[in-house]
Amino acid sequence: MSGWVRIVGLGPGDDGMITPEAQATLAEASDLVGYHPYVARIPDCPGQVKHASDNRVELDRARHALSLARGGAHVAVVSSGDPGVFAMAAAVFEAMEGDPATLDLDIQVVPGITAMLAAAARAGAPLGHDFCAINLSDNLKPWAVIERRLRLAAEADFAMAFYNPRSKSRPEGFARTLDILNEACGDDRPVIFARAVSTPDEEILTVPLTEARPEMADMRTVVLVGSSTTRRVGRFVYTPRSAE
Repeated sequence: MSGWVRIVGLGPGDDGMITPEAQATLAEASDLVGYHPYVARIPDCPGQVKHASDNRVELDRARHALSLARGGAHVAVVSSGDPGVFAMAAAVFEAMEGDPATLDLDIQVVPGITAMLAAAARAGAPLGHDFCAINLSDNLKPWAVIERRLRLAAEADFAMAFYNPRSKSRPEGFARTLDILNEACGDDRPVIFARAVSTPDEEILTVPLTEARPEMADMRTVVLVGSSTTRRVGRFVYTPRSAE
């Protein structure tokens, strides 16, 4: 059997947001590799082996998947959202750099709907013009890098999407983020707190920047911040495409 690796996006939570391509790939896989909660989302299938692991061992997980494929397995490496957005696709390619024997493997990335896009759809079209996405976790990069990117994004007047805004182990980062944005933007642009989008726990809250508070976000929340041109119409938030 010729092995392969498919790096698969499971979407933000609801099974209806898993693409047909991703569903077909999961059905064909002999082995599933991923973070515990993501692997648990996939129903058990006779003959299919699940390899679940902790969230902080991405490179080990990627190497394991590549090793399985070299042995002939059909491996689906699963991520929530899209695997190329703060997820496992980059880890797999990084692992390949240290293992030339993997370069001839059949490897494909199967895209998924990101939490950012699902959250934006719930709110309206806050990312309707130029935007950027920033991961606020400082586990893999220093806070100084995050702060610099926040200030430059605000200066460039991007709408922004924030992943991993606030956790119990680092509650201060998002508070500092809001301080930076209030200082740099100085207006009441809308801030959307989209928690657990597409799951039964979904909550959407939109407030002016000056009223945004750190405790409004947790690790299940994607935070969207409008640009200076973002506006509200009824219950919707949107950024016009004609913004300059």
